[in-house]
Amino acid sequence: MLDLGRTFLQSVERSPNALALVDGELALTYAQWHRMVAVVADGLRGLGLAHGDRLLAVLQNRWEMATLHWACQFAGIVMVPLNWRAKPEELDYCVSDAGAKAIVYEPVCAEAVMQSPAAQRVPRIGLDDAPGRSAGFDSLLTEHAGSELSNAHAHAQAHTHANADDYSLILYTSGTTGKAKGVPRRHRHERAAALAHVAQNLYRHGECTLGVMPLYHTMGVRSLLAMGLVDGTFVCVRRWNARFALEAIARHKVTCLYLVPTLYHDLLGDPDFASTDTSTVTKLGFAGAPMNDGLLKRLSAAFEPELFVNHYGSSEVYTFSIDQDATKKPGSAGRAGINTRLRVVKLDAGTPDDLAEVGEEGQIIVDLLGDEAFEGYWNRPDANAKSLRDGWYFTGDTGFIDSEGDLFVSGRVDDMIISGGENISPVDIESVLSLHPAVDDVAVAGVKDERWGQRVVAFIKRREYVDAETLDAYCRTSDLVNFKRPREYVFVDDIPKSPVGKILRRKLSAGEYLRDERGGERGETIQKHTEINKE
Repeated sequence: MLDLGRTFLQSVERSPNALALVDGELALTYAQWHRMVAVVADGLRGLGLAHGDRLLAVLQNRWEMATLHWACQFAGIVMVPLNWRAKPEELDYCVSDAGAKAIVYEPVCAEAVMQSPAAQRVPRIGLDDAPGRSAGFDSLLTEHAGSELSNAHAHAQAHTHANADDYSLILYTSGTTGKAKGVPRRHRHERAAALAHVAQNLYRHGECTLGVMPLYHTMGVRSLLAMGLVDGTFVCVRRWNARFALEAIARHKVTCLYLVPTLYHDLLGDPDFASTDTSTVTKLGFAGAPMNDGLLKRLSAAFEPELFVNHYGSSEVYTFSIDQDATKKPGSAGRAGINTRLRVVKLDAGTPDDLAEVGEEGQIIVDLLGDEAFEGYWNRPDANAKSLRDGWYFTGDTGFIDSEGDLFVSGRVDDMIISGGENISPVDIESVLSLHPAVDDVAVAGVKDERWGQRVVAFIKRREYVDAETLDAYCRTSDLVNFKRPREYVFVDDIPKSPVGKILRRKLSAGEYLRDERGGERGETIQKHTEINKE
């Protein structure tokens, strides 16, 4: 299999004059970008980084970040992208855990870098005069190649210093508890995942996408690599802003979007959406979190896409399953991707052969022989022992397979609400409530209850005024079984989510949210439902 450097060269050789990268007023063709990537790769080696060394990058989605990613692939250096919002202790842990030999960062995260003892022991490449730097990013562009990015120099660096079995990057998972886990992925894993992404989203030659999902997240990396495979354009979006994103869609005639549901929600909610020309967008894809039925319907009506893909996966194994017609069977994550096998086993399964019945909720597991699958966590035998069993990856996600063979993802094992002895998935309830016209956003979580262990609580962000009695009556008329109906409604200003759009249910359960004063000082409890009805 080709390594990723040679993969990039394919596009350079096929379409040297095609637009490859846009960041504000900067626009580079594949030939121009390749010359820059080659110089930066040479600059990293001049800094002392050798084949297999790790480079930690704490940057937003800017041209320097995208360029560094490709430069590492050419140089055989392992890219370690980290959330630019990382706290000093998080950054310090990742620098030490990865054994990073250098750091590239920008002013927004300079304080964390300066407060990290581990970061102070390695070269620090700062952008935009970032404080605490030992060198500027310009040194990577000029020190070893002169001030001009010459064709001759680019030709000299046309070969790569990596092969398909080398590590491409280490992604640190944004765990909700404990320290983040490093996920090392080889060039062949990354290329297989990018090829699958192209195939499963039906990308054509010359697509154009918004580089919105952060390049420290598997979705962002996939968008970057996929555009490289189809000679497409990657439009950098440094920090999410719905208005800017809409302007970029219209200006650059973006053809495909791959976002988490939260960002789609923001796009539709922007006052300029209706007046913005989004007609060039023909393909929608989402991942990272389930999309509720209400948002699915609104997006389908707003974009009328040719293709609407629900992609379900993780950093460890990029694709678990896909559904290329997300609105046909709302909630369905479809079936295993083209490089994957999956199963649903019983919640307490000890082996991958303890299969759940059709329709029975269990844990989703994935075959580690799949072309996109990682081989184990970085320096974490404890995490391997928990998640890797008999050649299968136990995802920690819950779901079931219906009678037609389609997978439905219901949440995380840790998110399961156990009330009165019943296992209750938040996702089913959220999908029902999302369809109420007054509900802008919704999350369901379990809150401690002396009698039931946990009670089902719905946290509602309102589009317009609605009260608990109205929402309870709405749930009664739905197909939601009685014992799953929320026993309490809390109206909030916003639903707490991670930087990539995952609902932080632990914060809701712990009371870490701001109330919508229209909902009163306390949550509105449906007092008349004193028993859990299992009808």
